[in-house]
Amino acid sequence: MNKIFLLICFCLCSQITISQVIYETIESSRLGESREIKIQLPRNYDPEGDILYPLVVVFDGDYLFEPIIGNADYHSYWGDMPRSIIVGVNQAKTREADLSYSDETYFPSDEGGSQFFEFIGQELIPYINDNYLTSDFRIVVGHDQSANFLNYYLFKDKPLFRGYIAFSPDLSPEMSVRLQEKLATTLEDTFYYLATSDNDVKVLREDILAFNTGLSTIENAKLHYRFDDFTDADHYSLVGLGIPKAINEIFGLYKPINKKEYQEKVLAYEGSPYDYLMKKYEDIEFFYGFEKKVVENDLRAILAAAKKKNDVEALKNLSKLARREYPESMISAYYAGQYYEMEGNMKKALQNYQSGLLLEASEFISKDMLLDKIYDIQDRN
Repeated sequence: MNKIFLLICFCLCSQITISQVIYETIESSRLGESREIKIQLPRNYDPEGDILYPLVVVFDGDYLFEPIIGNADYHSYWGDMPRSIIVGVNQAKTREADLSYSDETYFPSDEGGSQFFEFIGQELIPYINDNYLTSDFRIVVGHDQSANFLNYYLFKDKPLFRGYIAFSPDLSPEMSVRLQEKLATTLEDTFYYLATSDNDVKVLREDILAFNTGLSTIENAKLHYRFDDFTDADHYSLVGLGIPKAINEIFGLYKPINKKEYQEKVLAYEGSPYDYLMKKYEDIEFFYGFEKKVVENDLRAILAAAKKKNDVEALKNLSKLARREYPESMISAYYAGQYYEMEGNMKKALQNYQSGLLLEASEFISKDMLLDKIYDIQDRN
């Protein structure tokens, strides 16, 4: 029953996002023609706001764009990835030329490949940056030939993208060796996701498995690599299985604290639980290039850890953070009350819980919850 409910929710999310797709045409001097693109903006996108969003560029946008935006909307709704701007590049009529490479150098050819390569870096991305609120964290997605083509951007002196999602790439000659050498020496944190399946095209699968063997030997802390070999999937269905896996891999650090992270990292952290939280969010800004607002889920996790370790100072700092981040919410009053309770100052704890009754309820804190704390303190006194 739960699976059916989640499927219905996912379909509704997909319908909502698809209905908001913006269709635009870019006049390209590099291509010598116009090119159609599809743009999906995040929910509640404010063009006058100050929030910057990661940019996801989707090759083969004719068929790959819709499953990407459905998954992105779903995962961002639950806080597992940041809300992002998704751009699909339609290639149905020009795919062969767009993704072509030289028979001599095996890099983008002059018959279309090099022009398309330049179009993405010199026209498409600047256009999106000029017209929408984008951050410097960019991801590129491709399938088959386009999954091979996206690798070329890694060979720029300053790569355009930080995340690369390659579904069953049709690898060009020497790509495997060249990319292994490049990723072994990259100095910038790079996320690379690769996928194939048991029923993938045989010749592609063989090359991809060998490709994975090479990438798996790389010892570089700046490379964040994941490989999936799906069962009961073919060249096309593996995409649907791989998208959420890729999202989870690329945005693993961004995700709210779960039970495993709480048990294995928060409680085991040598410093205070509050210090762990600060480091987590500093790392998010460092890795992804944008700040993330501290979510209530993570406040709850650190509260539990501070109580478990009887760390009054951590709870004091946490209460200040909660008030700073959520001044109009019951969150601020509740965490202040929790701190004063642990400190033993029941008078101030009671005052904070009572003041919270006039504030806005949150996902986890309600008026009834505050009243329970108030009555409990009053009964004890």
